[in-house]
Amino acid sequence: MIELRHYQKDSLPEGFRQLLLNVHADAYAAELVEDEFVQRFPWFVDHWTSLNGFTCVVAYDGSEPVGFAYGAPLTTGREWWREHIVNPPERCTTFGFSELMVRPAWRGKGLSAQLQTALIDNRPEGLAVLLVDPDHPKVQSLYESWGYSRVGFRQPFPDSPRFAVMVRTLR
Repeated sequence: MIELRHYQKDSLPEGFRQLLLNVHADAYAAELVEDEFVQRFPWFVDHWTSLNGFTCVVAYDGSEPVGFAYGAPLTTGREWWREHIVNPPERCTTFGFSELMVRPAWRGKGLSAQLQTALIDNRPEGLAVLLVDPDHPKVQSLYESWGYSRVGFRQPFPDSPRFAVMVRTLR
C-alpha cells in the first residue's frame, strides 16, 4: 500500500535531503556516472528546499521512499515562463514544479500521477510551470495528459539540456 506524505520547508525531518538523493540515485542510476548535469542534483535539492513555500510529497511503500514530487512558488513578476507567452496574465502567481521522480521498480503503476496530483491540487497559485526534456516524448505526453501545455523551450544552465517549458492553469 502506497502512502503519500506531505512536507513543508519549515518541517523537513532529519535525513530528508538524503532521502531525496537516494531516490534520485536509483531513478537515474545509468545517468549518474556520465551526465554531469544529473550529478548536480544535490545542488538543486539544496536550492529548492531553501525557498519559501517549498513543498514536497513523498510516496512510501511501507517504510521505503519510492518517489517524490516537489516545488515552490516563484517570485511574482520574475517568472521565467513569461517570456514564452505572447500575452501573459498580468496578475498571476506561479508554482514552480521542479521535480517528479519514481524509482524504477515502482514505475508504470500510476504513482507519478498520484504524486503530481497531491503536489498541485489545492495550490493557491494560478499557474504551475515545469521543464521537461523533449528527448523524452513519453514524459512530455504524460504532462500533457495532466493538463500542461508546451509554450516554448529554455536552457536554464549552459550544461543542461534544452527543456520544453510547460504551463498548466490551476485556477
